[in-house]
Amino acid sequence: MEHKSISEMSKLKPLAKNGRIRVDLCIIGAGSGGLSVAAGAVQMGASVVLIERGKMGGDCLNTGCVPSKSLIAAAHFAHAPHKSGAFGVSLDAPQVNFARVHDHVHSVIGAIAPHDSVERFEGFGVHVIQDSAKFISKTEVQAGGHVITARRFVISTGSTAAAPPIPGLSETPYYTNESIFELKERPNHLVVVGGGPIGVELAQAFRRLGAEVTLIEKFGILAKDEPEAVAVVREALIREGVKLHERTGIEAVARENGGVTVRLEGGKTISGNHLLIAAGRKPSIDGLGLEAAGVDFTPKGITVDARLRTSNSRVFAIGDCAGGPQFTHVAGYHAGIVIRSALFGMFWTKTDYSALPWVTYSDPELAHVGLTEADAKAAGHEVQILTWSFRENDRARAERRTEGHAKIVLGRKGKILGATIVGPHAGELILPWGLAISAKLPIGKIASLIAPYPTLSEVSKRAAGSYYTPTLFSPRTRKVVRFIQRIIP
Repeated sequence: MEHKSISEMSKLKPLAKNGRIRVDLCIIGAGSGGLSVAAGAVQMGASVVLIERGKMGGDCLNTGCVPSKSLIAAAHFAHAPHKSGAFGVSLDAPQVNFARVHDHVHSVIGAIAPHDSVERFEGFGVHVIQDSAKFISKTEVQAGGHVITARRFVISTGSTAAAPPIPGLSETPYYTNESIFELKERPNHLVVVGGGPIGVELAQAFRRLGAEVTLIEKFGILAKDEPEAVAVVREALIREGVKLHERTGIEAVARENGGVTVRLEGGKTISGNHLLIAAGRKPSIDGLGLEAAGVDFTPKGITVDARLRTSNSRVFAIGDCAGGPQFTHVAGYHAGIVIRSALFGMFWTKTDYSALPWVTYSDPELAHVGLTEADAKAAGHEVQILTWSFRENDRARAERRTEGHAKIVLGRKGKILGATIVGPHAGELILPWGLAISAKLPIGKIASLIAPYPTLSEVSKRAAGSYYTPTLFSPRTRKVVRFIQRIIP
């Protein structure tokens, strides 16, 4: 059929079964990345088909970022009475109605869902097909009884929870982030397998909401983060009663007495009534017909170049399914690159993760951007470390939140390579360091900022300022100052 825009297509009669659609852009997956590409492309004048077999909004809205942060918010209020005494305030012990916690989580999802809805995107002019998609050739996708031909395709199908090869797991009921938020009754004892961000966040949240929690991690928790920062989070988990088993393997799990039994290496067993698997994720690429599209892939995801193009130059892959960093904000970043490449032919636009931030929303939060100290040394940099503790921050003292610190990784001549902040609101405090890295700002730019007092943000300014301390307060500087004071009137 003749190439028509979506606005023109919307005036046509409904397409017959097995009808053909021709557009500029066909997007598979309506998660964060796919929605961003669709909204941007159609509003810039491209014709767009968006295909989603599940819920609009993808993992982030329905089973990831939004429900987990909503649960964490409820857990924060449940924990508040335990800390109020230090302020001279006595609060009654919290009464947790877990069914209402469930309702809170899903009301937040419901409030955001219209922003990602079929109706909103069709209002933009996007043709939304709610069905599975499969490539049938290098230039065609089949979905919803239609064959879609497009100038460019974008695969944005995300990822799903992976099940580790634990004997007995396939015969044992367990939860993942895709099902745990459906609980309407609080677990008596939740056993969490996996000490990454998801496992740590949910272990602490459920503990604060009154569940007994055991967390088992084969290696160390939050293994990608700075060890000193992880130690602060670990201490908080233990202090709040989470039972940690790090560097501990699992020999088997089994369903027993209406609950679950986990046998650890060495023979120790742990019994609980709910099991949460948070031990990694795998790309959602099964059934896409990638072979027919000539798109290369591995178990880690679709193979892409720095421009996010696959082995089929007409096809891009973004977000979790592309095998790179698995964060919602990375999918959004990818969307911008693909829009520039697919719509404007800006093929020199490449991914750059040098200022990639991530946050673990534990309490205290742990935020990072750029290189860790270990990564910087491995890359051959001459490393200098700056630190500043929240114990030296007046706002943190006033709020009795002095745990944690800022750690800045510098290269030669004070070049900012990375930053980690562990402490209250660390996720909000990390942004200036991402700007400094991406804009290649010298450390002096952060040190010379005027920070409002008293704020937690002073911790970054003080850390940056410490770069100059050895020079400013050196014996040589003192001699220079004494000399100048003798000669000036």
